[in-house]
Amino acid sequence: MTTKAYIVSVDMGYGHQRAAYALRHLAHDHEGVTIANNYAGIPKKDKALWTKVRKFYEAISRLQATPVIGELIFEVIDRSQTIPPFYPRRDLSQPTPQVKQIYHSIQKHDFQRDLIERLRAKPLPMICTFFTPAFAAEYFEYPEDIYCVVTDADCSRAWVARDPKASRIKYFAPNGRVVERLKLYGVREENIFLTGFPLPKELTGGPEAGVIRHDLPPRLCNLDPSGIFRNKYQSTLKENFGVNMFKCFVKNHPLTLVFAVGGAGAQRNLGIEILKSLAGKIRQEKINLILVAGARREVANFFNAEVRSLRLTKFLGKFVNVVYHANKWEYFKTLSNILHTADILWTKPSEMSFYTGLGLPIIMAPPIGSQEEFNRIWLKTVGGGVTQNDPRYTDEWLFDWINSGGLARMAWNGFIEAPTHGTFRIEQIITGKPYKLAKLPLIV
Repeated sequence: MTTKAYIVSVDMGYGHQRAAYALRHLAHDHEGVTIANNYAGIPKKDKALWTKVRKFYEAISRLQATPVIGELIFEVIDRSQTIPPFYPRRDLSQPTPQVKQIYHSIQKHDFQRDLIERLRAKPLPMICTFFTPAFAAEYFEYPEDIYCVVTDADCSRAWVARDPKASRIKYFAPNGRVVERLKLYGVREENIFLTGFPLPKELTGGPEAGVIRHDLPPRLCNLDPSGIFRNKYQSTLKENFGVNMFKCFVKNHPLTLVFAVGGAGAQRNLGIEILKSLAGKIRQEKINLILVAGARREVANFFNAEVRSLRLTKFLGKFVNVVYHANKWEYFKTLSNILHTADILWTKPSEMSFYTGLGLPIIMAPPIGSQEEFNRIWLKTVGGGVTQNDPRYTDEWLFDWINSGGLARMAWNGFIEAPTHGTFRIEQIITGKPYKLAKLPLIV
């Protein structure tokens, strides 16, 4: 593979960098992904503006977790960035105040010119996982193709250039709804590619999804101890995996629940409620709970303090784990390793909603922001996720869902219905590598 690209992301939450992480093998050289708001030599004025945007993003994410006043402020702010109803179909191509403000910064303050000039020195296709660098690249006449990876199941008008019909920015859409949404925003059809969200290759395997097919049978065994789901779909499962799933000889790890907070760490208290409820099951060694603090040390400390308070220290590393890495790339790598033997993923409906394509049932924490509401709807539509019940009684309802085979069914739905090969489709477009991949549904 000779064609390479610049993978350009931003350090705001995890979603944009998570998509970039999955595409890192396409990066132009050993330096890997370019972080638009934190690269060597970034001008002070650009850094200051990016910092202001990042702090604002994190602050409003945490606001929703603040009772009454915080919730009201968050709602007002979120309305200004909301995604409008899809129906009736209509022209939504007029730029929003947010888009106009971005272009004002680009035009009047040369925002991101330095980044584009650095990349222009050796022009390659540019794949952006956030829209602002793509806007700047087009405005400053970057000579190569400019691509933008949409990271949610629907997107706001902010993702599209000021003059969409004249724009040459091309989009990688994670699902059919985003394809149709971009058309409403005025993006020309030839500039939209339905790819699916880019998932890490180490979690999918090749075009035949070999890694998923290896990881999924033990998961189905753990999620269906009574054999209700496996008995009903025995012939289908045997056809796909070539083993007698009803007897579950392939069970190779304890029942494992992964709870992951978002980039702002806004839902750390939920993790504690889950831990408290499952403390008895942990002592009985009936479940392995992994609390993922991401790249936030204070969240990891918060989790560890509660583990000690509940006198679960002796189970650390076996049936309760706290995962933290200061370096986000190391965090993403560690999370990939964890998900091979995870049975359930509990998180807010962020970009991780697409991870149901790995055959992971997702329990959805409350969404933060308009785009996560749409992720929640999409996840329910494909049948790969369910809204959390009262976390104080997790030890009851979670095991009811498991014993009924319901979560096993969601794992299977996610694997069958959600796209898993976004990374390969994007690679195929960039490099021309001839992968044979099934077509994706246009709307879902």
